[in-house]
Parts: sequence; C-alpha cells; structure tokens
Amino acid sequence: MQTPLRHVLTRFARDTRGSVSVEFVLIMPFLFWAFMATYVFFDGYRQSSVNLKAAYTISDLISRETAGVDEDYISSMYQLLRVMTRTDSGLRMRISVLRFDEEDDRFYVDWSAVRGFTEELTNATVADMKAKLPVMPDEERVILVQTENDFEPIFDVGINTVPLENFVFSRPRFAPQVAWSGS
Repeated sequence: MQTPLRHVLTRFARDTRGSVSVEFVLIMPFLFWAFMATYVFFDGYRQSSVNLKAAYTISDLISRETAGVDEDYISSMYQLLRVMTRTDSGLRMRISVLRFDEEDDRFYVDWSAVRGFTEELTNATVADMKAKLPVMPDEERVILVQTENDFEPIFDVGINTVPLENFVFSRPRFAPQVAWSGS
C-alpha cells in the first residue's frame, strides 16, 4: 500500500504541467502593485518638482518688482501658482518680505500676504523659522515665498495624502525693497 502512494506522490512532484499558470497567479498581484506604486511615486516627485519650480518663478517675479505690490498682484501670483501646478488640492501660498536687524539678531516682517494659509507671517511667528532663513547683513531684506500643496495619490498603494511644502527666498533685484501698496 505504501508503494502505490509513494509512486503517485513522486509522479505528482515531477509533473510540471500548469506550473506557469500557478506562478502567474502568485506573482501577478505583486507586479501589478509594483507598477501602480511606481506610477504613484513618480507622480509625487513630479508634483513636488512642479511646485518648487512654481515657487521659484513667483519669487523671481516679485524680486524684479520696482512698483508696490497689492492684493491684486498677490491674487495674480496665486492664480499663476494654480496654473503652473495644475491642481486645486489644498493649494496654499504665503508671500512675505522680511528684514534682518543685526542689533536685535532677529527678523522682522515688513508685510505678508496669504492665499489658502490660515494666517499671515508676523514678527512673533517669524522667530520660529529663523533656522531656515539665510544669514543676512544688517537691514537687508528678503522675499520669502512659501507654498504648500496636498498630494493625493491616484492609487491606494499605502501612501496617504502628503503635504508638499516649499520654502523659497530671494533678494529684491532692482530696488532696495519690495513695498506693499495695498490698503
């Protein structure tokens, strides 16, 4: 009785018919997930790069201003950000002009304007980001453009919504400062 059972098991172990189908069924879900995850990661890095380029563009445009900046100008910069990033998912922008005072060893806010953020930058809140700001000479000004966008993956591959944050600063180019002409 043991011999026929042993013979049947040996024949079953040596039989290779259908093994490709079984391997396909086992490996295909992983390959499909890997393909979707690759697309999601690439799309996230692409969106991050687009957001950063848009923030640098806005910073560069403001740094070239010689006339005053007002609410309409800030709104147009926000519209430019929306067009360049091609997304509406949680898009936020804060533009501020900061001045460094060497005697107090701190930054002061000349003006700040927001679109999407809940609060403007103030003298009290700028102290929290001093480590992120550049080393500057006394009474020098810098334009700070902060943008945020929520990246929402198109496929569920284990990544939740990720906030993409940019922190870009530049110096005024053609004038000693970018003045606020709004009310």
